[in-house]
Parts: sequence; C-alpha cells; structure tokens
Amino acid sequence: MAINETVSEAINEAVSEADLLNAGDARLLELFRESPPGDIPTGPLEGTGIVRWGGGKVARPLARLVRLAVWRGKVFEPGYVSNRLTTFDILAIVAQVYRGSSRLDARECIVVDYSKISLAARGIRDEIREIGPGLYLGVVWLFGYRVGWFSLRVPEIDESRPAGTED
Repeated sequence: MAINETVSEAINEAVSEADLLNAGDARLLELFRESPPGDIPTGPLEGTGIVRWGGGKVARPLARLVRLAVWRGKVFEPGYVSNRLTTFDILAIVAQVYRGSSRLDARECIVVDYSKISLAARGIRDEIREIGPGLYLGVVWLFGYRVGWFSLRVPEIDESRPAGTED
C-alpha cells in the first residue's frame, strides 16, 4: 500500500470536534490539506475555536470560553456569511463566501472573505474544507498570516453544545 493511500485512509476515518481539539497544529494541517472543499454550507452552523498550541488541555477550556463569551458559529446564506456572537446569537461581521484557492496549498477551498464588506474584520480571511459529513475545518488568516483554526458543524437534533466541549 502506498503512503498516500495510508494517509487518505487515516483522513477518511471519522473525525469529531473532540479529535480536532486534541489534534495539534501538524494534524490539523494534514487534515485540511487532505480534505475536499465540500459543498458551501447553508443555514446556521455550530462553531468551535481551536488554538494551534497546547493540545487538548489548553484547547478545551479556551473553546468553552470563546463559545460562551464571543463566537458561536456562522450562518451561511447564498454568497454571504454572518458570525454568531455571544450567548444571544447576535448576527454580525458579514463576509462574502465563494470557492477559491487556499493560501495554505493553492487547492480549492471555501473562502470566507471579509476584506470587501467588513470594516471590523477587513484583514481576516477564513478558509474551510469538509473533513467529514457536516463537519468543516477552518483556518484563520490575519493580514496573510495563519493565526488559528476553527470547526463548523451542522447542528444535530437535541445537541446544544459542540462535541468535546462538555464539562
């Protein structure tokens, strides 16, 4: 079996948000590079912020804090996305959404581009790819520098919090 086939099989194994919180930067890079862009999502998606360092012991509490205080996910509409902020789910910080080349590997991804329509987030660009059914991995760029990761998932029935962020 070729190395690329082994990597592809590992990538295709079911990945959860809990796995992403424990993954570390190198594994997140690997997952992003090996995943297809998937379809541009529609409607509300639950979000989890993921730090690039520190592993699960740092990532889990920070993800909880970010979710409670700041960012809860995104709402996709044709051509646009809004961020869900605070526990009140305030929709703000709008961006354009389209398919484009990733800054990470020049392959196709879903681009969330704040540069043309958001004053508050003009220097931010998100890129996402679908790493599993209804689960997207996103990379955050700030003025051309990779600064963070996040996940987005299609909400499940009777699930109000993302996997891996339980107490």
